[in-house]
Amino acid sequence: MAPPVGSSASFAATDVSHSHGHYGRALSLLATLFFMWGFITVINGTLLPHLRSVFELSYFQAALIESVWFIAYFFASIPAAMLIERIGYQKSLVTGLLIMAGGAVGMMVAASIPSYGITLAMLFVIASGITLLQVAANPYVAVIGPAETASSRLNLVQAMNSAGTMLAPMFGAWLILGRSKGGTAAAGTVLTQAERLADAHSVILPYGIVAVVLTVLAIVIARFPLPAIGAANRRVKEATAEGSLWSRFWNHPLWQHRNLVLGVPAIFIYLIAEIGVGNLFINFISRPDIGGMTTEQAGRYLTLLWGGMMVGRFIGSAIMQKVDAGIVLAVFSIGAFVVMSITVVSSGPVAMWSLILVGLFHSIMFPTIFTLGIRGLGPLTEEGSGLLIMAIAGGALVAVQGWLADRYGLQTSFILTAVCELYTLFYAVWGSRPTHALPDLEVE
Repeated sequence: MAPPVGSSASFAATDVSHSHGHYGRALSLLATLFFMWGFITVINGTLLPHLRSVFELSYFQAALIESVWFIAYFFASIPAAMLIERIGYQKSLVTGLLIMAGGAVGMMVAASIPSYGITLAMLFVIASGITLLQVAANPYVAVIGPAETASSRLNLVQAMNSAGTMLAPMFGAWLILGRSKGGTAAAGTVLTQAERLADAHSVILPYGIVAVVLTVLAIVIARFPLPAIGAANRRVKEATAEGSLWSRFWNHPLWQHRNLVLGVPAIFIYLIAEIGVGNLFINFISRPDIGGMTTEQAGRYLTLLWGGMMVGRFIGSAIMQKVDAGIVLAVFSIGAFVVMSITVVSSGPVAMWSLILVGLFHSIMFPTIFTLGIRGLGPLTEEGSGLLIMAIAGGALVAVQGWLADRYGLQTSFILTAVCELYTLFYAVWGSRPTHALPDLEVE
């Protein structure tokens, strides 16, 4: 029979404050992972107009490029958690990087043929590698230092993720769009077959660089003495070993942790808000009654939105050294709700800048919800992490806001974003409080 949840005294927390210098070095190395997957994720945004030109895609076919990214999170998260249980965190990080590198090489092959189908498949492979990194790296960062500053650490390394999202568009514009006929020609220009083939080949160099960097990083991490999570802290297998598949699912001890059960929809709903704002930002602020600018000019302001997320994560990381993460999340949720409400009811520069400011308030939400969601899971951390990362698939439901924009107007559609902020506030105030908490993971 399964032992009562919370009775596993063997999962004793370990004070790792004495090894701050060691896990500080590990944290610096892990920050490069967050930078790389943020960088690669945003490079895909550069691919959308590029591939649409190369393959003469419909809007639906172009949308599939982004959809496969979120689909990978849904399908790869639980297998990733199972792999971590089997081979550990460090080997899983290396495996994730090598999967991404393999996908990058596959993108080079797809560009050489060229093939839209292989491109989609390789993007799924890259996203699956990132999913494994997310499932492994996020909880690892949370547990290698003192538990009370877990949210602070994760916000700090997530700031590096935001730095990657800021730099990637420049890299993509220079090495992909800037080296292609479709990227430099005037709007409406019809490319010849030879020009489309040449444009397809422009993807080979940047993804070759990415593959080399990822492989080198995998080698470095494989050789680095990362602090190990104790073997005794692996999943409590006897907790779900008996009974039918259905009973094991419903009686799984994970469902006794309110902060996880409500944290999964919190991540899911937050992603709807973040992706919705990012996707509709340019269309909104370029409107005559808002910013009155071209889409090219509006695209420059998008950097301020993502830059606000980076700055907010640095600020949030510092604040959470002294203030409880739940309180900080509540304050940022209120701020996000206020600026989104202003966006809905105002016009001109006020509406534009209020939408830009939501990036600052969104900044800490994902890493903070994540650390609050796995708090008190103890040996169930890998599985809980897998569920939280799976919830990133919520970004695929951004189509709901698109439907609202078509039916009721673009500005009105941001009411959905404001409602999402209210759920985050609910989670911060009540839903994130742990129930049946287990002792923290032990660090060797």
